[in-house]
Amino acid sequence: MENPKTVRIGITGSYGGNNLGDEAILQSIISQIRKNINAEIVVFSRDPQDTLARHNVEKAVAVRKLSRKESQSEVEQLDILVVGGGGILYDSDARIYLREAQIANEKGIPVMIYAVGAGPLKDPASQSLVKDVVNTAIVVTVRDKPSLHILEEIGVHREIVVTADPAILLKPEAVHIDFLKLWGIKKGSKIFGMSVREPGAAAPDIREEHYHDLIANAADYIIDRYDARVLFIPMERKTAHDLHQSHAVIARMIYPQYASVLEAEYTPGQIMTVLKSLDFVVGMRLHFLIFAALQGIPFVPLPYSGKVMGLLDELQLDAPPLENITPGRLIAYIDKAWDKRQEILEKVRGLLPGLKQRSEQNTTLLIELLRIVYARSGKSPDALPWTKESRKG
Repeated sequence: MENPKTVRIGITGSYGGNNLGDEAILQSIISQIRKNINAEIVVFSRDPQDTLARHNVEKAVAVRKLSRKESQSEVEQLDILVVGGGGILYDSDARIYLREAQIANEKGIPVMIYAVGAGPLKDPASQSLVKDVVNTAIVVTVRDKPSLHILEEIGVHREIVVTADPAILLKPEAVHIDFLKLWGIKKGSKIFGMSVREPGAAAPDIREEHYHDLIANAADYIIDRYDARVLFIPMERKTAHDLHQSHAVIARMIYPQYASVLEAEYTPGQIMTVLKSLDFVVGMRLHFLIFAALQGIPFVPLPYSGKVMGLLDELQLDAPPLENITPGRLIAYIDKAWDKRQEILEKVRGLLPGLKQRSEQNTTLLIELLRIVYARSGKSPDALPWTKESRKG
């Protein structure tokens, strides 16, 4: 520790890709660290310039452009490496996301696996890698029970704490825009939000044609049945995947003139504010649903993966997997959820405080690990560079 007045914390995950869910996770992790510790934070990012512009961090490195030797020189300067959060432990990309953790383990840098999601993990090589890294980390937390079960199934036998997604602690941010005027919507109109995503390695079971038809039919039904406007809200911006998927769904609609896509750039906190202006949402993206829950907006989920099912389990809500939903069944779910929206909101409102407490546990365990790091270096844990706010607490 070169500077005794600070701690150097590295954070690596799916950052710098302009996925608003991942950026919400990073924003929450940074905010929680800043509340407790005067830290120098280094983010391993796909787009360092974007990360530095979005987040209150001292340094961001272009992790995808670094050789292993170059990455090692960055990792060796850390006091601790945080791996996560988010769904980064899946077959095709686990090797990419865990490289820095492997280096840290080799160099004796303490590693915390922080509120990660796991799956799908079917490839034996990916399973072996994840098992080795997770078993070697000092502290491991996962954001949901499905992730815990997947790690246990591949042979991880150690203490794993089930916490909650860091983004559950996110706060809304002001947006100085007249939403209704921007979207050409008359005041008093009902507005339903929708979220879609692309097929890919993290969502291998999505059949594009099936879900495009499914959501287009639901959007037309919403417009006709509720005299509403439909707003598609992309959560993945850099690759424009969500934008393309949204427009592809609208192209299949009977009433495309009553559907819009939120094209402008927003922060995760601003998306929360946008959601507050809606009456109801139907969505696939996990953090779209989390933001709706935080803002008290009733929703119907379209579970395409275990992480969405994990959220529904936590909120005690039912929904069949996406591949089992027919157009008629989805419409029935929307009608039922709309009729029972107050009951649903009361249930969610009652369960959110517990989830927030579990999300805060991630930071508690990180601080405890920093205490251990200080003790091992011969320093008193009380010498950690606490913030004024944490001293008051």
